[in-house]
Amino acid sequence: MVNHEMFNLLKIGLTEGEAKVYLALSELGSSTVGPIVKKSAVAYSNIYDILHRLIEKGIVSYIIKNKTKYFQAASPSNLIQYLDKKQEQISQEKEALKKILPDLEKLQESKSKQEAEVFIGKKGLRTAYEKLCKDASKHDEILFFYIHDEKYAEESNLFYNSIVDLVSETKNRGICNEEYKKSWFTKKSKHLTMRFSNLPLPGNIDIIKDKILLVSWGESIFSVLIHSQSLADNLRNYFNEMWLKANKRVTKKVFH
Repeated sequence: MVNHEMFNLLKIGLTEGEAKVYLALSELGSSTVGPIVKKSAVAYSNIYDILHRLIEKGIVSYIIKNKTKYFQAASPSNLIQYLDKKQEQISQEKEALKKILPDLEKLQESKSKQEAEVFIGKKGLRTAYEKLCKDASKHDEILFFYIHDEKYAEESNLFYNSIVDLVSETKNRGICNEEYKKSWFTKKSKHLTMRFSNLPLPGNIDIIKDKILLVSWGESIFSVLIHSQSLADNLRNYFNEMWLKANKRVTKKVFH
């Protein structure tokens, strides 16, 4: 069998077995099952199923002589008719899908998305913030808790200074420990509303829409991005309660 003919038959939607049998019949002409199996190298156990599918597609037919079925390939022009029918069926299925798409989208929206991704290192953390801020607009707000620690202060300051561009159009409010007031990044930044608190903070956490980013600074930076509307809402409520209790000294900057 010629390779490019097989390839073209596969391209129009025939299975490998169907293509082999059709090409075998094209060479054999009218034939019983035995020669078709030998010529096509298709297993005997599959031959009748394949022939039946080709008959349904209109590209193989058969006649009965002396109680024996003889199969033959239809004219190659029937392949065009097969494709026309296939195209018509696809069009009908597409129209049917369009009708139910709104219902499917509503069903998907009704199910809260919950998943988590883990990131390692500064490059991973940059990727995590890119995903956190993806699709954020000037109408959205990033809330964050940040615990300043001298062990990683310089590294974290330099990192957050490098990602200011990610949230330049987004509102930001943060609650940090008192030690963060001394940071050069705190003094330099001018576009973020931030309050300081002596109360225990839950960790380094960012919240926006249905996303939460947990960051652990240390020898190995470890971060987890969580998609959960219920968890984001709970943390947002907790943040707002803490906001009322935090010291009302306000600093403006783009990001923490």
